[in-house]
Amino acid sequence: MAGKLTGWDDTIVALATAPGLAAIAVIRLSGRDAIPIANSLFPSKDLSKQRSHTLHVGMLRDEEGLLDEVVISLYKGPKSYTGEDVVEISCHGSVFVQEKIIAAVIATGARLAKPGEFTLRAFLNGKMDLTQAEAVADLIASNSEASRRTALHNIRGGFSDELKDLREQLIKFSALIELELDFSQEDVEFADRTQLEQLITQLQQVISRLLQSFRLGNVIRHGVQAAIIGKPNAGKSTLLNTLLNENRAIVSEIAGTTRDTIEEVLNIDGVLFRLIDTAGIRQHTSDVIETIGVARSMEKMRAADVVLYIFDVNETSAEQLEQSIKELESASVNYLLVGNKSDTGNNAAKFNGREIVFISAKEGTGIDALKQTLLRKAVTGDINTEDTIITNARHYQALQQLNDRLAEVAEGMEQKIPGDLLAIDIRQCLHYLGEITGEITNEDQLDYIFSKFCIGK
Repeated sequence: MAGKLTGWDDTIVALATAPGLAAIAVIRLSGRDAIPIANSLFPSKDLSKQRSHTLHVGMLRDEEGLLDEVVISLYKGPKSYTGEDVVEISCHGSVFVQEKIIAAVIATGARLAKPGEFTLRAFLNGKMDLTQAEAVADLIASNSEASRRTALHNIRGGFSDELKDLREQLIKFSALIELELDFSQEDVEFADRTQLEQLITQLQQVISRLLQSFRLGNVIRHGVQAAIIGKPNAGKSTLLNTLLNENRAIVSEIAGTTRDTIEEVLNIDGVLFRLIDTAGIRQHTSDVIETIGVARSMEKMRAADVVLYIFDVNETSAEQLEQSIKELESASVNYLLVGNKSDTGNNAAKFNGREIVFISAKEGTGIDALKQTLLRKAVTGDINTEDTIITNARHYQALQQLNDRLAEVAEGMEQKIPGDLLAIDIRQCLHYLGEITGEITNEDQLDYIFSKFCIGK
């Protein structure tokens, strides 16, 4: 980043484990006085004379007396998570004990950490770049195999490494063009324009691939909204129960049993699907409550990433299905046709060769095929790839701006604009690259990014 921010070297403390009652809790200190503060509360041993990365068992005391028997983990900077001296106190998990120890540490000279401040210090001290720091929060919040894998890839530097080499080459060309300006009277070229064109093309290809991955990244990070839509008594609630393998929704032979939407989460091959069971859609009903439920169903359908349109194969004609398809397409929704109650006979020929997943929600047949088809319908791209996948809206916005500036550089080179104007465009490209990895940032931006972290991280 452009110049290290000041005022971030005092000593902070926070609970690093989840709040509440537990067998063990971990309290973390970081900063210039982390070891002296811990030492003043730990008469069992002089921590200032101990080696880094060692554990020490003993009693913790303050002026009022014994606090707890603890294990102290010692990490001396720069070989620590934050790059500073770090002390972790493993105590018994009583909430009262946790509060007493934190209060004693604060009374001895520390202050309570802000959200994400330990990781912020790791970033400020060069232990990781900004994309890696954000990936730490993504890993903590991960709720599926895909989100865990993507976050780990970025923590290991997968995203920033992809941009680092290209950025260094762009910096070299920028320096050469700037040098040309110093010799403008000599009419010389230090920067090979052909190589620069090749680099710009290479950058555009990388950026384009990363931008295209954002849709998949959204799926990995936020899951897929999947609305189960259909006429009354088509088997929507039975399908939800079968997919979840539990009786989540009330099922009966009475049409219109489901009056409101029911939402549950299903994990399919590492991707979270937020299943929404809706009220049956029919055009005319005198029931006021059912009317409200149908209206909500239509709202959920329009907001969904994918719609499972379920119909009774025995009660639906080809003409009726075609009419339903027209309505789905007029609503511009991404839909999947699900033919239910197909446990008797082959129904494929009846519906004019339409792509339909035939199931029996009641008997549980065809459900595995439905899951895989749903996954393919909702997810474009390989979630198991080791390639970088963009999941962060901030990164996506910076990449879009970078892509626009690269296009301006390419256009300027084609029009053979003067070197001083070309240098300005290249500096803009470097600016947006630096915003992604954190070489260029400001305190307000950091406050916003790290405010979304939990306090102990």
